[in-house]
Amino acid sequence: MSDATSNLTAQALLRLQSWLSPAFPSGAYSYSHGLEWAVEVGHIDSRRSLVDWLEADLCYGTGRNEAIFFSEAFHCAMDGNDARLGDVVELAAASRGSSEFALESSQQAAAYLSTLRHVWPDRILDSLAEILRRCRVQPAVAVVLGARAAGEGIPVSLALPGFLHSYVANLVIAGVRLVPLGQTDGQLAVAELESAILFASEQARDATIDDIGSAAVMVDFASIAHETQYTRLFRS
Repeated sequence: MSDATSNLTAQALLRLQSWLSPAFPSGAYSYSHGLEWAVEVGHIDSRRSLVDWLEADLCYGTGRNEAIFFSEAFHCAMDGNDARLGDVVELAAASRGSSEFALESSQQAAAYLSTLRHVWPDRILDSLAEILRRCRVQPAVAVVLGARAAGEGIPVSLALPGFLHSYVANLVIAGVRLVPLGQTDGQLAVAELESAILFASEQARDATIDDIGSAAVMVDFASIAHETQYTRLFRS
């Protein structure tokens, strides 16, 4: 048994599963992260193209940045470094390529922060709420969950891949509805993205906010184009 696994209690595992579950009231189901436009114009029309799009996002785009924000928030919480956490909070709030991405991030994060403080309270959440108030910025999901996972004592080597898996799974569900794809194709897509999830997690664990950046230009363009898309099922 690895050290990371031995340090993870059954209760902590249950809590992590609850936070990353589709049943958590974050409103994630109402966002497609630009996928709706990509399907509309034909960039995504199959399981293969959906996997390619999400893999690029994970390794070079928003997913990569979210992984770094998660890791940084985790380590700030573990070290009790509120000053550094403030820097992470501000950069995470500013690192949104479109108004819809900003809404997608802040709305879900606010729901996470409120529900976690009510159901699973922790000192780090109170500190985070105070930092957000002082900096006058909106929260980001990766920062909220990264900090709370640290408070629970969940190893980042497990919490971060779990977070990215949840991020990708929600977008796969959107793709299943939009393309459309069958449920089995959806699960095959999630399985095919496992390597990308583990790669992005490993890279982010040693990264800092100085490494933030994106080369997945089409993901940002899809979000911008979605803002004026005529027929929409999703909010982003």
